Amino acid sequence: MKSNIVLVGFMGTGKTAVGKRLAAILNKKFYDTDHEIEKVTGLNIQQILRKHGEKRFQSEEDLAIKRLARKENSVIAIGGGVVLDSENTKFLTENGIIICLTAEPEVVYERVKRRNSRPLLKKVTTYDSITEMMVQRDDLNKYADFHVDTSNLEFQEIIEQIIKIYRENN
Repeated sequence: MKSNIVLVGFMGTGKTAVGKRLAAILNKKFYDTDHEIEKVTGLNIQQILRKHGEKRFQSEEDLAIKRLARKENSVIAIGGGVVLDSENTKFLTENGIIICLTAEPEVVYERVKRRNSRPLLKKVTTYDSITEMMVQRDDLNKYADFHVDTSNLEFQEIIEQIIKIYRENN
């Protein structure tokens, strides 16, 4: 039995918000790779990227995945790029099912346009750039065991779908 639920997806699809609530309902611990990286480094993601670059961030992300993949009975929210590394995917699937949260580009744009704390928003500021980046990251969908489109679902409906997937597959 795989005890972890791994939520992956583009920014604004609900990984963190859904993950926290899902963990509480299922009596699991919640982890977010970005928060774990910030705890270990003492820097926020923007500071890491600015001071040390994307390569260092990816290195920290890989280390966080290795630590979190060993956890049990957890909900883990990860950035979309993480599963593009086959080694990370291998670690995560050993004890978890990977569920990709998706949303239509216009929904993502509406959800994230007022936030400036997301590292990608420094590069991605328009609907067109979000659409372009989503196409570039479309490969991540093939690494997931299941997919949930959050575009037109209420928060509770998203959680119910994930719980149903988890219970039917464990």
